[in-house]
Amino acid sequence: MKTIKLGSRDSKLAVIQAEMVRAAVPVPCELVTMKTTGDMILDRTLDQIGGKGLFVKELDRALAAGEVDFTVHSLKDMPMEQPDGLPIVAYSKRADVRDALVLQAGLQELDLSKPIGCASARRRIQLKRLFPEADIQPVRGNVQTRLRKLDEGQYGALVLAAAGLHRLGLEGRIHRYFSPDEILPAAGQAIVAVQGREGSDLSCLSAFADAEARDCALAERSFTRTLDGGCSSPVAAYAKLENDHLILHGMYVSEDESIVRFGQCEGDRSQAVALGIQLAQQLKQAR
Repeated sequence: MKTIKLGSRDSKLAVIQAEMVRAAVPVPCELVTMKTTGDMILDRTLDQIGGKGLFVKELDRALAAGEVDFTVHSLKDMPMEQPDGLPIVAYSKRADVRDALVLQAGLQELDLSKPIGCASARRRIQLKRLFPEADIQPVRGNVQTRLRKLDEGQYGALVLAAAGLHRLGLEGRIHRYFSPDEILPAAGQAIVAVQGREGSDLSCLSAFADAEARDCALAERSFTRTLDGGCSSPVAAYAKLENDHLILHGMYVSEDESIVRFGQCEGDRSQAVALGIQLAQQLKQAR
């Protein structure tokens, strides 16, 4: 029986997510980890160095070259356009979609004399609505690096994805959760994606792939793509299903960030991509 090679970033969270895939695949799997450009450049924000596509470039190269059979990613870290011949082939069941507030170890109250650290313009803009008096500053690095910077006193709090904290066993660090009404998540947040080569046999992924997460992700990514929003752009989208009825929420931000609009649309799940386009155009063209 052929051993399948799974490509992953070498961070602890990325490896845990790749192990989720390996556990669901009924054939032998070998994990191949690598450091990406996005992992190595930590002194600048993502929009200054080319966006989160830098987290997948090396993995895409290995996949295209046949060095690995599939690659595993946090869907929210993936560019909205996939390279030719390297489609997303499976989506995990969605975990907790919310963002979470994390305080310095041992503290029980938010200290606004120090900045709140977050890694995206999406969070920064929405945090300013919740905490107008707060200083919101960028923070880079993997989850453990960010927590170290917090506990050293560089920040008064962090905002991180709850799903990642749970997967790392760090849910005890969460001070409070933000509902999607408070902070709308990134497109694809809390979903693990598997990328493959066009024409590959996908039967081994059937136990991992989740159709509900797929349809929600298609709507969210369609919305973001229509607004030309890369992974580091201040765009947010969150879809949920009620039976076969899909409800999509989105946030549009103008280029100079002077306009922030929220809206929603809904329809049959089979129209997920069209609903994303519809809501994006509706918010962009609103007066």
